[in-house]
Amino acid sequence: MKRIAIYPGSFDPVTYGHIDVIERGLSVFDEIVALIAESRQKKSLFSTAEKKDMLKEIFKGQKRVQVDDWSKLLMDYASRKKAVAILRGLRAVSDFEYEFQMASMNKKLYPQIDTFFVMTSEQYHYVSSRLVREVGSLGGSLKDIVPPAVEQRVKEKFKLR
Repeated sequence: MKRIAIYPGSFDPVTYGHIDVIERGLSVFDEIVALIAESRQKKSLFSTAEKKDMLKEIFKGQKRVQVDDWSKLLMDYASRKKAVAILRGLRAVSDFEYEFQMASMNKKLYPQIDTFFVMTSEQYHYVSSRLVREVGSLGGSLKDIVPPAVEQRVKEKFKLR
């Protein structure tokens, strides 16, 4: 039986921090689903289709990484996929309280699943999609923060050259 982990996130846009968590997760799980969690509360820079395109491009050739999107309860998706785990990246202690609360609720809703926390590698601990959008909107360099193709898409969104 395949050990499938779901890595939910906004991926708005995908960063090297996200990529780091997925790659490290592959050392533990047979397959990881990068699940674009659609949120009605957040206004996204990129559409779900654009996020899927970026993730698929980044992981093309990596058959153990799947890309999908979902706008309903995460545990319903995890149950359908027969996932054994939710994979979450932690950048700082401040992330832990929220993530712990979510993991506890997920366990209550779907007791068969565990949440695995992965500390983001040191060089990405400060990276967030929110900061990427902010720096990108002001024309700052995103080198070593996002893949070049993602940086280009950010620039296009803000009509920068």
